[in-house]
Order: sequence, then C-alpha cells, then structure tokens
Amino acid sequence: MNWVAPIKDSETLSKFKEALKNTDYKYYIMFEIGVGTGLQLQDILNFKNKDVTDKDEITVEIGTKNIKNTFKIPEDLKAIIKDYTKGKNPEAFLIRGHASSDKPVSREQAYRVLRSVGHKIGLTSIGAQTMRKTFAWNYYHETGDIYYLQNLFNHASPSITYRYIGEKPNIEIVLKKMTPQENERSRYFLYLNGSGKNRLNNIIDALTNIRDNFDSPTNNDAFYGKVDCLLNELDSLMENYNNTK
Repeated sequence: MNWVAPIKDSETLSKFKEALKNTDYKYYIMFEIGVGTGLQLQDILNFKNKDVTDKDEITVEIGTKNIKNTFKIPEDLKAIIKDYTKGKNPEAFLIRGHASSDKPVSREQAYRVLRSVGHKIGLTSIGAQTMRKTFAWNYYHETGDIYYLQNLFNHASPSITYRYIGEKPNIEIVLKKMTPQENERSRYFLYLNGSGKNRLNNIIDALTNIRDNFDSPTNNDAFYGKVDCLLNELDSLMENYNNTK
C-alpha cells in the first residue's frame, strides 16, 4: 500500500485540480472543499447543497465519541461553492452519482477517481486522505500552529499530527505541553501497563545493541551512515529536552 501524502507544491496542486476538472467538475468541487477546509472525504460526500452554500463554517461530528468540530470555509471557497450550487435543488446531494441518481458518489468511487487522476499526472501517493493532509500541510506552513490542527482532527498529541502531514516534529513545541491537563494525560498513559518504562527500555536495548556491535568487522559504510544520522537526531532531541522547562 502506498503512503498517502499531501500535495506540497502549488504547481502540482494546480495541475491535479485541472485534471479533476477535465474528468468531472464535481470531483474538482469535492477536492476544493477538502483542501480548503480539512473536512473528511465521507463528510463531504454526505453534504447536500444546502449544507454548504453561503456557509462560513461547517460543524461535523468526528470519531466515535460524538465530538463536534467546526471547519471554516474561506471566502474564495464560498464563492466556488455558491457558483456550483446556483440553481440546484438545495435538498440534492452536493456530489451526486449518476445524473439520474438521487444518491451521492460513493467513497470508493471518489477514491478511484482521485487515484486514477493522480496516476495520470505521475502522482502515486494519492488517496482518500490527500485532501485533508494537503489542507493541514498548507495550514501548518502558513501559520506554524500544529495545535490548531491537532484539535481540529482530534489527534491525541501534536506528534501524531506531525506524522500525519509528513513533517519532522518541532520538538520544542511537542515538549512544551499546552495545558496541565495534557501533562496529566501524558503521565497517565506513560504509567498505563508500564508503557513509559517499556518504551524507554526498548530504546535503551536498541542503542545498547548498536554500541556493542559498533566495532564489528561486518559493518559496512551504510551502517555508520545510519548511526551518524541517528546520533545527530538524538543530539538535537536531547538538547531540546534538557533545555525545555
């Protein structure tokens, strides 16, 4: 399975949007909403015209705990949606299937179209999460606010959000928890079933194994290259850990 990644450069993003337009305009609208708001694909497919027309924001339930989050609709996207829905039945689904159908496009069909269009222009890392990841990546690079995205997507930690958008974590941000509640939650999970000590022991064992085999004559240059990269990362992590109050 290919890793689904955000589309990070504007030229490729524009090329992909244009290819969607040429395939079927409704998929272009679907994609614009996804990259403009961060909404999930299935939420977009469930919308009727009235749900998104002339709206400044949309509130949806995320996850399985009935958590509600609000997604903002930028002004330029509002205009695109309004033009697309003009004259259409407000009760009809926004992204309809066949012209004669009153049902929305299925998630599987939308996924197939995204993948197919991506392959046509040389993108192999396209999937159902591409829209959301592209929104998140752009938002992070414009604002640097990983916590907004963490809360918007209901992720348990900023580390998960960094991994989600394919970015190297800013360890200073990760180490500086926003609230005492987050620190308390970290303590709880680190003690749960001995998770914290188990994770530390796994790291210690891995580093000990590297140290004990450091002088092995079977090691090639690639081994030392990997170790050098690992130590550089650890040096940075430890410096930030030691300097974070």
